[in-house]
Amino acid sequence: MITELGHFSLILAFGVAIIQMVVPMIGAHHRWPGWMAVAEPAAGAQFALTALAFGALMWAFITSDFSLRLVVANSHSAKPMLYKISGTWGNHEGSMLLWVLIVTLFGAMAAWFGGGLPPTLRARVLSVQAAIAVAFFAFILFTSNPFLRLATPPFDGRDLNPLLQDPGLAFHPPFLYLGYVGLSMSFSFAVAALIEGRVDAAWGRWVRPWTLAAWIFLTIGIALGSWWAYYELGWGGFWFWDPVENASFMPWLLAAALLHSAIVVEKRESLKSWTILLAILAFGFSLIGTFIVRSGLLTSVHAFANDPERGVFILAIMALFMGGALVLFALRAGAMEAKGVFGLVSRESALVVNNLLLAVACFVVFVGTMWPLLAEMFFDRKLSVGPPFFNAAFTPFMVALGLIMPIGSVMPWKRASIGRALWPLRYVFVLAVAVAGLAFALQTGRSMLGPMGLFLAAWLIMGTGVELALRTGRGAHRLKRLRRLPRADWGKATAHAGLGVTIAGVAGLTAWSMDDLRVAQIGEPFDVGSYTLTLTAVDELRGPNYLSTMGQVTLARNGREIAQLRPEKRFYPVAQMPTTEAAIDYNLARDVYVVIGDKQDGGGWAVRTYIKPLTNWIWIGCAMMALGGLLSLTDRRFRVAAGARKSQTVPAE
Repeated sequence: MITELGHFSLILAFGVAIIQMVVPMIGAHHRWPGWMAVAEPAAGAQFALTALAFGALMWAFITSDFSLRLVVANSHSAKPMLYKISGTWGNHEGSMLLWVLIVTLFGAMAAWFGGGLPPTLRARVLSVQAAIAVAFFAFILFTSNPFLRLATPPFDGRDLNPLLQDPGLAFHPPFLYLGYVGLSMSFSFAVAALIEGRVDAAWGRWVRPWTLAAWIFLTIGIALGSWWAYYELGWGGFWFWDPVENASFMPWLLAAALLHSAIVVEKRESLKSWTILLAILAFGFSLIGTFIVRSGLLTSVHAFANDPERGVFILAIMALFMGGALVLFALRAGAMEAKGVFGLVSRESALVVNNLLLAVACFVVFVGTMWPLLAEMFFDRKLSVGPPFFNAAFTPFMVALGLIMPIGSVMPWKRASIGRALWPLRYVFVLAVAVAGLAFALQTGRSMLGPMGLFLAAWLIMGTGVELALRTGRGAHRLKRLRRLPRADWGKATAHAGLGVTIAGVAGLTAWSMDDLRVAQIGEPFDVGSYTLTLTAVDELRGPNYLSTMGQVTLARNGREIAQLRPEKRFYPVAQMPTTEAAIDYNLARDVYVVIGDKQDGGGWAVRTYIKPLTNWIWIGCAMMALGGLLSLTDRRFRVAAGARKSQTVPAE
């Protein structure tokens, strides 16, 4: 009964979305207040009905309702409760229902908190958001219905993919979808502004909180996925340039560019056309990511390998929204003339360079991700584009971005001087060079990768400190002025410093990692770098829904025991799939990462050990970036209604 109620709620939500898509848009065109007012209750009802449908599906997973085809395919009665719940979105149909739930959530939030928006703009934004929901409701109901019953239910299910039975992967998709789908609000604001034919400083202020919220969630989601790949897959890396990893990274890059571009629109009423285009492309790349994950055309450890027919449906949705928005952009671009004029050397110019670097970096990732598919389609050649290409093609743009960021941050608006901007950073540059020189002197090899990475990290981190110092001026009351700085300034400094911390982590892990693979005999110590490891025992254990081979490894340094590590190999009988559970001794300076393999014919066990310097700095930096975004989001100036006072009049059409 609950399942049928959920299915019926989904159909009702589809109907409400159609009404919300059509009626407010007509009302805004004719300036009929009653028709425009339909948008707000419709958005709330649409979200409530979709939440009811999602709750019904989750209840089916929690109660192991094996009359539901989706539960049979992705759950098992012996599975821990956390993974029963996460099984709701650990599959194609359930994840698409989560996708549309978040679309309706953002639409409802725009209705609840968008009271300061001009009535016509609010109606059009909610109408466009509903149009996105209509497309995906249709996709779910006609091609991916999660509520299909089985005529003869089995006694038990086939279990969730064991790789997904992990806390990191339980929370990774919701955060990632909040980011992916959150960019739909930026898209809706862009299309609504194009329809109205007006983009001004108030619009820049309205669109920023939604973009910032999406960027924060994307940052958290990507970091969780990277952390999961690091400790779960057993290869000791944090990023493999996998197609699905790239699918989330590309919108993140464009959202970062959009955030900085919207600042110029708000402060100087410039870059209007470019900002609108970025809003369209950011959501467009979210749709491209959805296509990559669900089309089955590109293989990935993360992908839902579904039939291509569903991919064609998503491709049609992408063509409709991207194509329609770009056509509208082409028709309206001439009306969005810039009002603010700025010099070649200015903060505006620095933000333009920032945007170009982020956009080109995104294009590089896109080409590398799609090139194997294009080569096979058009040239009948099977190609593989791996980390060497991405590292060589992508890294220079990030290095340039890191070099420019502190300089651009201290430049004044409208007109600046390179010399005056660089002068306050002179000591930062000297200290950053000293950090790089120290790293070069202490490392065992002659590679410049680690020292250059630490130079860039120090330049960014200390550069943010200089920016804050300049904001407080001179005199006895400097600390008081520092405390009174707006949260947005603190947020920007925290996020920029977080990027520096992440760069330091990536440089340390990439340049100075050590790797050891051997057959370890029980009780015989062996050395890896400055550490001594001893495999003391290997036990066969039984988990809730898996069998485990668990090693016990003593980690010591200079004769002193540091930790007891327990690496595992698990086997899930229902799914007939093994997984690796690495044991990691975490530390700010380094990680010691141990993986146990199979028993060897001559005795002993295969043991792989990694020493990973500065690894945790990667995720600490990501957390700082997300925290910086959150601090900015709580600044009262960036709330949705904050810019409403600037323009309450509705332009004639």
